[in-house]
Amino acid sequence: MAACSHLDSVSVTELPDPLLGCEECLKTGDRWLHLRMCLSCGKVGCCDSSPNRHARAHAGESGHPLVRSAEPGEDWAWCFVDEVALALA
Repeated sequence: MAACSHLDSVSVTELPDPLLGCEECLKTGDRWLHLRMCLSCGKVGCCDSSPNRHARAHAGESGHPLVRSAEPGEDWAWCFVDEVALALA
């Protein structure tokens, strides 16, 4: 089983309340499918199934490798660098 080597970069784990949506899509009026939150800085972006893939773009631009699902009832994270899912529960 693959492991994530970036767990030391986790600074933020709690989702914002209220969770308004993808920060970049809200600025441009675009739509998103699912939300992901950066575990390094808390930025909320849209998933890879969304047209703009803002969560992945943020990871690439910032070097922040880990995101967690911001969807209700989902307790998992993803490492873009190691390409591995992680359970948060």
